[in-house]
Amino acid sequence: MVQGAVVLMPSGLMLFLGAWGIRRQDAVWRDEAVTYDMAHRGLADLWPTLMHVDVVHGLYYALMHLWFRIYDVTLGGVFGEVVGLRLPSVAAMTAAAAGVALLGERLVGRRAGLLAGCTFALIPVVQQYAQEGRSYAMVCALVVWASLLLVLAAARPRGKLWLGYTALMLFACLLHEFASLALPAHGAAVILARLPRRVLRSWLLAAVTVLAGLAPLAVFSTRQSAQISWLMWPDPVQLLTFAVLAVLGIACTRVRIRSRGPIGLRALGLPLLLLPTLLLLLLSHVEPAYVDRYVLYYVVGFALLAGAALARLLRPPGELGQTRAGRLRWMMTVVLIVAVLLPVNVHLRSPDSRVDDVTAIAHAIREVAEPGDGLLFMPSRRRIWRATLPRDFRGLHDLALAESPLASHTLYGTERSGEAIRSRMLSVRRIVVAGDPDGQPVDDNDQEIAKRTTLHEAFGICRSTQVRGARITVYARAGACGGGG
Repeated sequence: MVQGAVVLMPSGLMLFLGAWGIRRQDAVWRDEAVTYDMAHRGLADLWPTLMHVDVVHGLYYALMHLWFRIYDVTLGGVFGEVVGLRLPSVAAMTAAAAGVALLGERLVGRRAGLLAGCTFALIPVVQQYAQEGRSYAMVCALVVWASLLLVLAAARPRGKLWLGYTALMLFACLLHEFASLALPAHGAAVILARLPRRVLRSWLLAAVTVLAGLAPLAVFSTRQSAQISWLMWPDPVQLLTFAVLAVLGIACTRVRIRSRGPIGLRALGLPLLLLPTLLLLLLSHVEPAYVDRYVLYYVVGFALLAGAALARLLRPPGELGQTRAGRLRWMMTVVLIVAVLLPVNVHLRSPDSRVDDVTAIAHAIREVAEPGDGLLFMPSRRRIWRATLPRDFRGLHDLALAESPLASHTLYGTERSGEAIRSRMLSVRRIVVAGDPDGQPVDDNDQEIAKRTTLHEAFGICRSTQVRGARITVYARAGACGGGG
């Protein structure tokens, strides 16, 4: 096998899968809208905003701000803002696939590395976050390459390797705090491999340095813990995905695999697959915090184990599979994998694959609204829906808004008192309401209560439209439905 193929094939596959359908019909969901908004604020405005909210993503927003400064004057006019929002994640996952391949090669061999990298690229959740304008793909790539440096440092302890490992892990943790849950997995690998004490001491020093560097951010972010108050219990689909990959990964360890190097495949693969998620679930018993994307890098452990198992099981008699039976087995395996994953992959590239569609919501509002209409977001945090397409909201009066997100250094702006909102609502004849779909829990603060009660008492419904993740409703006083009736 050609040496370069170990890296080029998985990274090329990941690049193709990341580029395929990257626009997603220009649909953007609410978290990506936050990224877009924050990245387009000046650094002087970004800093005071982070003092109030989203400090855990501050480094990512700053990087995306710099990226858009470059992208907008080079490629933005050609590919558009949606592509620019997601390109860094595509690049990060491409680098991650290359790193997984190198890890597999280092731990087992070239064939295992090639298959591990391709397996990683084919995992649906990897493709999902390769096309997401958030930090999770970058974090995953950094953990992968840090893991590779750990394996190299265990084999030939050098200060530069440990320094590189420390820098990459600290960078990952500053991008997202839960990257720190990869440290116990790395520590378990060092212990299970029974490495010399000097290696354990070097890893402990690196881990302590990373945690010390993360500590100020972690302590400050506790002041903003209300941001994840929406988390109540783990998503069953996410838990099922982890359970399936965990069971399959453990099953792969039953295949006889000969590792090479001081850190074996099982010593690294199993802890990386299991520990981050299990620890996050354990933390969630204290305060709900489990979302699979927070520890996305756990799939790296599965890819390593699956790649090595496939390399063993699919290797036919003869020289590196150069027999008719070997080629047929490879072809059947590829056809089976593509057949199983294709429907999932197509779905991931549709607007319906995310919880909402900010673009569709903005367009729906533009279609039903008339100049001079009032506008309400229910709840107020849905004001982020206007961040990417503000032109679709021109001519509408945001009745509850007291201070804009930019002026107030917040994500969603600040709202007037409930009484002031009621007074402003009664001063208009029509109101367009952008709210959550039916069946969602409602907020019970004064502002949201005032919105609901005033609509019920003084307005009637003219028209209601359901779009992905939202309901757009036109309310009007008697005889004022107009074109929306």
